[in-house]
Amino acid sequence: MGHQHNVPFFDYTKAFLEHEQQILDLTRDVIRRGAFILQRDLQEFESALAEYVGVKHVIGVGNATDAIYMLARAIDLGPGDEVVFCTHTMVATAAGIHFTGATPVPCETGWDHEIDPASVERLITPKTKAIIPTQLNGRCADMDALRAICESRGLMLLEDSAQALGSKYKGLCAGTFGRGGVISFYPAKTLGCLGDGGCVLTNDDEVGRRVRLYRDFGRNDDQEVECWCMNSRLDNLQAAILKFRFQYYDQWIQRRRQIASLYQQRLGDLGKLVLPPGPDDDPDRFDIFQNYEIEANRRDDLQVFLRRHGVGTLIQWGGTPVHLMRKLGFNQSLPFTEELFTRLLMLPMNHFLSDDDVHYVCDIISQFYTK
Repeated sequence: MGHQHNVPFFDYTKAFLEHEQQILDLTRDVIRRGAFILQRDLQEFESALAEYVGVKHVIGVGNATDAIYMLARAIDLGPGDEVVFCTHTMVATAAGIHFTGATPVPCETGWDHEIDPASVERLITPKTKAIIPTQLNGRCADMDALRAICESRGLMLLEDSAQALGSKYKGLCAGTFGRGGVISFYPAKTLGCLGDGGCVLTNDDEVGRRVRLYRDFGRNDDQEVECWCMNSRLDNLQAAILKFRFQYYDQWIQRRRQIASLYQQRLGDLGKLVLPPGPDDDPDRFDIFQNYEIEANRRDDLQVFLRRHGVGTLIQWGGTPVHLMRKLGFNQSLPFTEELFTRLLMLPMNHFLSDDDVHYVCDIISQFYTK
C-alpha cells in the first residue's frame, strides 16, 4: 500500500503559488496605474473570453449569483413568472431568479447529474416563462431536448454555466444556447480569480446593454442613469489576474481530462461506484471536469475512510438539494434526486494533482471496497 499521502480536495494556496511572481508583478502594475474599476484589463479579459466562447457580449460582474439575477432581470422575468431549474445546483441558481420576483420551480436531476428534460416538461404551467439548466460539473445538459421544449412551449432558455467555461455540446459552448448564460470565477473554478467574480454571456444586444446598466448603478455610456440598479462589477485587479491565468486554460482543461481518464481506468471496473462519463465517451460533448462527481455505495463510510488516509472529498451543497432547503419555502418531493444525494461524492479534481496523487486516491478507494 505504501505510506500515507496527503491529497487535499482543493489547495487554495496553490492557485497563488503556481504563478506567485507574475501575479505580484501584475498586481503592482494595476495598482501603480490606479486602474481599479472598469479599466482596460477588464475590457481585454471580456474580449478574450467572448472570442473563446464564441459569443458577442461578455460582461464581467461581481459574482455568478449577481450574474443570474441581472440576466433574469434583463429578459423581464418578474412576479407571476415561473422558472424551472434543476435542484442539484448551488442555491444561487434559485436565488438569482427569486430576487426578480419570479418563482424558481425545482425539477429532477437526470442519471447524468444534469437537469432531466422529462421532469422539466411535467412542471410547465401557463406561468412558466423560462428554463435554467445548470451545466453541472463542467458538462452540458441535453441542450437539444431543452431547446425543443422551449421552442414548442414558447419559453426562454437561460444557462447557469457557472461551472462550465468552455464545456461544449455539439460544438457550441455552454452559456451560448439561449438568451444568455453565466460563468463563475470563484477561486476553485476551472478559471478562478483570487476572490469572487463572474460574468454574463449573451448574443442578445439588448440583454448585453441592460446587464451593463445593471452592473453599474443603471448608468449608460453617457453616465446618465436609466433605471434603479445595484452595483456589481468584476474588479479590475481580478480581471487582470484572470486575463493572465486564461492563457493556461486549455492546458489546465487537458490535464483535468487526463485525470478523468485515469480515474475511469482505475475505478471503472469496481462495481460499487457510478462514474461520470469519460472524456471520450460521447462525441457530442466536450466536458471540462470542473468536478469529478461519483456515486458510491456506503458513501459516508467511504468519505470517512478516505479522510483517514489523507484524501479530501466533498459532497456538493453540503449534501442538500435546493428543494430540501425547506426554510426557503420549497415543499416539493423529487424522489430520484433525493436518492441520488445519498450516494454523491466528489473526488479531488484539479490541474495541481499528479498522477501519483490520483493513483493513491484510487488505491484507497479500492482498499475500502475489497476489505
